[in-house]
Amino acid sequence: MSHGAGSEFSSSAGDAGAFDRRAFLGSALAALAAAALPGTLRGSEPGGALPPARLERIGLQLYTVRDSAAKDLDGTLARVAKIGYDDVEFAGYQGHSAAEVRGMLDRYRLLAPSAHVPLDRLRNELDKVLEEAQVVGHRYVVCPYIDDKERTPDGFADVAAALNQAGEKARAKGIALAYHNHDFEFTPLPDGRKPYDLLLALTEPDLVDMEMDLFWATKGGADPLAYFKQHPGRFTMVHAKDMDAAGNMTEVGKGKIDFRKIFAARQRAGLQNVFVEHDQPADPWASITDSYQYLKKLSFGTDMS
Repeated sequence: MSHGAGSEFSSSAGDAGAFDRRAFLGSALAALAAAALPGTLRGSEPGGALPPARLERIGLQLYTVRDSAAKDLDGTLARVAKIGYDDVEFAGYQGHSAAEVRGMLDRYRLLAPSAHVPLDRLRNELDKVLEEAQVVGHRYVVCPYIDDKERTPDGFADVAAALNQAGEKARAKGIALAYHNHDFEFTPLPDGRKPYDLLLALTEPDLVDMEMDLFWATKGGADPLAYFKQHPGRFTMVHAKDMDAAGNMTEVGKGKIDFRKIFAARQRAGLQNVFVEHDQPADPWASITDSYQYLKKLSFGTDMS
């Protein structure tokens, strides 16, 4: 089993060892338009209509079940796979080596396309991070958060420079770098600019992708679809979590975020992987089961506008 491939929308994402971002996105989007597999675009029906699509693969950000993973990572992965998840995204290896983690993934036939890695490790331990990523089989390493002290115009500029530098080194190893948002990136700075817009402007599209957290973006007042149009191809991953009427986080399908429209715009976004997440679920296992079952049944069209 190769851990260098695996996309929620196509099973032909390519070999991480020969990664080139432009070629990667081009081949992936071409596969979306031509493949005859469930969950991809299978060509036009009579009259030019496209058949409904479904997710080929469904991923889970393991932060959702972090307490269980801290006690028993192997058992947690077994349970995640039993629910039906195909992919996982790590937020730490819970004290295990990269080789041990890879063995667990292989045992339960899971892929780990992505991992969240703190910004200080990307700055100071990048070689080790990339070495671990190659062993585990990550296609992406993701900066998950920016500390309060760096949330200034100069701070965001410094972060963008660090991401560009890390992204260039990662690309040389066949791995892509990405940035994951919360809601603070959509609160205007004193000069009126939004930090998310600043990060998009100051990071190189060929070096830094975006993993859009759909809940936090919506919570911050942003429109994910508008960002997909403004910056096509940059949103290779999303965190799927929903928002209820009171503005609180809830399971996918139980809130007001229109996931059909989000996934219909997958080509424009450049979307490759979808990871379910809930930051503080009352019952983590019930939460990830409910979200998985909703996404497994969800069908959506294709926004060709």
